Amino acid sequence: MEECSDSPAVETIPPKKEDGGDIPTNTTDNVSNPEETKVSSDSNIYSYIKDDLFTSEIYKVEIRNVPKFIGFNDLKKFLARHGLNPHKVKLMNKQPFAFVTFKNEEERDKAMKMLHGMQWKGNVLSVKLAKPKADPIQRKRRQEEGEGGEGQPPSKRGEGDEPEEPLSVQIANVVTPLWKVPYDEQLRRKEQDVVAVLQRLAKEIASTNKAMLPWLFDIKGKHNRMCCPMEPIHPSPIQTEYRNKCEFLISMGADGEDKTVGFRLGKYKGGSCAVVGPAEACHVSAEGKKVAHEFQKFIRSTPYAVYSPETYEGHWKQLTVRTSMTKQTMAVAFFNPQKIEESELDALKNSMKKYFMEGEGKDSGITSLYFVRDGQRKSPNIEDLPCELIAGDACIHEELLGVKFRISPHSFFQINTAGAEVLYSTVGEWAQLNEDSTVLDVCCGTGTIGLSLAKRVKKVIGIESCQEAVKDAEANAKFNGFTNVEFHCGKAEDLFPNILNSLASPNITAIVDPPRAGLHSKVILAIRRAEHLKRLIYVACNAKAAMNNFIDLCRAPSNRVHGAPFQPVRAMAVDMFPQTSYFEMILLFERVNYSSQPSNNQPCS
Repeated sequence: MEECSDSPAVETIPPKKEDGGDIPTNTTDNVSNPEETKVSSDSNIYSYIKDDLFTSEIYKVEIRNVPKFIGFNDLKKFLARHGLNPHKVKLMNKQPFAFVTFKNEEERDKAMKMLHGMQWKGNVLSVKLAKPKADPIQRKRRQEEGEGGEGQPPSKRGEGDEPEEPLSVQIANVVTPLWKVPYDEQLRRKEQDVVAVLQRLAKEIASTNKAMLPWLFDIKGKHNRMCCPMEPIHPSPIQTEYRNKCEFLISMGADGEDKTVGFRLGKYKGGSCAVVGPAEACHVSAEGKKVAHEFQKFIRSTPYAVYSPETYEGHWKQLTVRTSMTKQTMAVAFFNPQKIEESELDALKNSMKKYFMEGEGKDSGITSLYFVRDGQRKSPNIEDLPCELIAGDACIHEELLGVKFRISPHSFFQINTAGAEVLYSTVGEWAQLNEDSTVLDVCCGTGTIGLSLAKRVKKVIGIESCQEAVKDAEANAKFNGFTNVEFHCGKAEDLFPNILNSLASPNITAIVDPPRAGLHSKVILAIRRAEHLKRLIYVACNAKAAMNNFIDLCRAPSNRVHGAPFQPVRAMAVDMFPQTSYFEMILLFERVNYSSQPSNNQPCS
């Protein structure tokens, strides 16, 4: 799967522009704001738009006369129904228009041709090219110049203002916002978030499936207006130093030190790209901190500057560090070569190898060292960048629930290994498997869920879009001696329907662990159609974002949705991300059997 369960701790990962730089493609347009129009007179604020860099801002359209009272999800579904695949969608709630960006010119032009003049809920849509969003740092600089007067610095903090907190406190507030909150209270807050999700789902089921009202009325009365019983949250076995993967930005330090490896203190869209080192970050492992420190020393010894998202000059961009409980460490350096000669790049890689394998950086414990050329990226996906092994082993290894796993640079693996054992143990318990069971592991990553259950079932079938992860999954199956597993590489929406339809077994359990946006609607529709699939376990790293999936699983049959619906029967959270507000939610769905539901004609409250 994608870096889904890593991504809930998004504040620990430097926000990135789609070309791998640092400008997010938030599609809130500037054309409707007079101040933005004024600022846009300076061409510098659009300097990031270059032919050799990927940003969906250059494939952006404005859709006018959008019907009133539609929501973001209505717009996404409308576009999907017409075969359009947007990269970003921004609905302007107070005005009847939306901004949509695409990944390439062909998709943008297809959308413009198809949508212009189309009727939607009685409204005739009009579509035109939209202006790109201004570079936030350049915009902020213009604003500060205006505040301070021409040639003058911006206004300083007043004498009566509170002094700024130390940088260590500021960065802790960004990457671990709950670090001051007692752990019991963190868990209580996360449980309340699950309650809110289940209460909302109950309301959605009531409005989309009237046949389930008797059952729903009974369940809500017993479980605090929730659609199913909720079990107590499972805490993480460790609350600090739990992250086995960190993506550090390389930039100017917030303390003024150049070539600093750490976490971004603010957001690029807020006009900041300064970073603070991870030395006092409570969720980063000691091994990860050591590698970041040594790598910082190394890059400061080189003549190469850090990459600048303002000028697109410079080289050092990012450092990804992966560690394991088996005491192996992988470091992946992202470097923009610009116009450096190949011989010079070879010399840099050789010096890096010597520094970490034989020299001063040897004590950092790196066992796998990679170099990635991250320049002129045409895709927003970091997984599309080839990784060059320059020293050590190709992979690191981890053990989880007695199964050994190999992990490659781009492969997904849960970032809290001890927490993952709790998560997957619960999934295995809820699945109610036996030797005749077939498990469909959708968005399987390196195969962690399916392989942890393989000993107990007849067959495991995994589906994953990342080819590198599939190779790891196949190697993991072979290494552990499993012969009852198979993995398929591709998008779940393309593969899942055919795989599901080819299975005649009456004992099938699907386990889905998708990216934060949830499963594609085609997968949900295939699940609904396959009525021999009776049980589904949904592992959500962002339950609110997955709400549409939950609703579609439960909604009444229609011309679009075929097959009996599911109903939620059990839910629980697992705290995979202590010190942050994020968690994993497990939701068990079972196919509805109307004859077994209570005949209660009372309306839902």
